[in-house]
Amino acid sequence: KLAGCTLFITGASRGIGKAIALKAAKDGANIVIAAKTAEPHPTLPGTIYTAAAESMLRCGGDCLSKKKRTACFTCAVLKTGIDILVNNASAISLTGTLETETKKVNLMMDVNVRGTYLTSKTCLPHLRKSRNPHILNLSPPMNLNPMWFKNHCAYTISKYGMSMCVLGMAEEFRGEVAVNALWPKTAIHTAAMDMLGGSGIEKQCRKTDILADAAYCIITKPKSFTGNFIIDEDLLREEGVKDFDSYAIAPGHPLMPDFFLD
Repeated sequence: KLAGCTLFITGASRGIGKAIALKAAKDGANIVIAAKTAEPHPTLPGTIYTAAAESMLRCGGDCLSKKKRTACFTCAVLKTGIDILVNNASAISLTGTLETETKKVNLMMDVNVRGTYLTSKTCLPHLRKSRNPHILNLSPPMNLNPMWFKNHCAYTISKYGMSMCVLGMAEEFRGEVAVNALWPKTAIHTAAMDMLGGSGIEKQCRKTDILADAAYCIITKPKSFTGNFIIDEDLLREEGVKDFDSYAIAPGHPLMPDFFLD
């Protein structure tokens, strides 16, 4: 379904972004990835180049750098155009207001909100030329229960900023570009989860494959499917998936609910 389409995916050197890229590449899609990790990280696996080598992806640059972002878009547009944007790049710090350093606040606002907004803004003129254009943000439904703010206010604000981009752009570009959000029902095993949760946390998590499969379902729908805040498991159940044990790191082990879902 995605053969010949070009996807621009941010934060795709590892984890969820990479899983979505690999899923689409198997369909014959062209993939352009933007990620900050160019040199090997001492604790995190993968770089933008190892991800590219694994699935013959074309490499882009840091989505926060205007110069690199513009060069990357120019390369993609000149070669194939852009059909689908996946805003996956995200920064996280689960700290209270007094404990969150200013540079951490700036990073989360820059990557999560500013990066999502500006990447969408840059892609939109080219997406409008596509037959079935989509923007997909990896962001949660906007749950205003105070419990999701009290322990990590800055992080919550930044993630809801991504979700507000969905609310606004879905209406602004209705009929032209589909804009949706995707969020996991349970914790997903990524390098970030290992750092936040510590040893053994993976047993309470699902694989990134579940989000890749859900993202695929969304971006292959018509552009009239827009303005939705989608939970991965709910969507896949609607699509007929019954076996969710295959997505678990440790089938049968209790799973940890993700943030922002009561």
